[in-house]
Amino acid sequence: MENLIELKKVCLRFDLGFAIDNLTFGVREREIFGFLGPSGAGKTTTIKLLTKQLKRKSGAISLLGKDIDKVTRSDYDEIGILSDTSNLYERMSIQDNLNFFADLRGISRSQVSEVLDRVSLGEQRKQLFKKCSRGMKQRAILASAVLHHPKLLFLDEPTSGLDPATSQEIHSLLLDLNREGTTIFLTTHNMEEADKLCHRVGIINQGKLIACGTPRDLKLEFARDEIRVMTKDRQYVTVQKNEAGAERIAELIKNGDCMTIHSSEPNLEEIFLQLTGREF
Repeated sequence: MENLIELKKVCLRFDLGFAIDNLTFGVREREIFGFLGPSGAGKTTTIKLLTKQLKRKSGAISLLGKDIDKVTRSDYDEIGILSDTSNLYERMSIQDNLNFFADLRGISRSQVSEVLDRVSLGEQRKQLFKKCSRGMKQRAILASAVLHHPKLLFLDEPTSGLDPATSQEIHSLLLDLNREGTTIFLTTHNMEEADKLCHRVGIINQGKLIACGTPRDLKLEFARDEIRVMTKDRQYVTVQKNEAGAERIAELIKNGDCMTIHSSEPNLEEIFLQLTGREF
């Protein structure tokens, strides 16, 4: 599949230094790509470059198969965005807000009811936006971003601060959208979210991409060379992945003292700590 997004040696420098430094990666069509890193690493800046809110200093960016400088207003009809500054009109109801955006995009208002049902807001459609809970607001904003069934969707921390049940609803919607063909570029601090949703992830630190791959491949790449065995008395025995370790495990099994066996793959947050020494 072709890359809907591609960056090659992209740099952007602010007064205090590089915000983006020699950034190179691609996002494939119909992929959920997670862009991970701590606050200030360059995640939101990258989205602003890709949505033409900022202009690169050097390097090349392509979007939807075009040089980003040639991407037109009509091309952006194929893109949806939920950013940290996205919002709806406080004194309008959820439905009136979405009707307004449907009119702006030139699409039928009949799609509004369908999208509201998909984000579980059908029964609250008449609620004023300012009176909505945080979770309802986030679902309504997401509904406005996907109202036109975008080919490419940018999501900047879509579940930040939400309760687990609301986050789960949003995850289900994103997986449905992806199955229907939407490519999703997702930034998040939630490593479990990235592990659950993303086909591939890129880890950025201080403007530089320091790792990229599927969550499974990254875990295998940075796996520790050891195996943990839990014995009948609920104690753990740690052995190395070598002949001596295999003999020890065989002995525990032979004696009926082996309850569980686990290899030691790190999670994504542990990989990040290993690479940078910084926490998310």
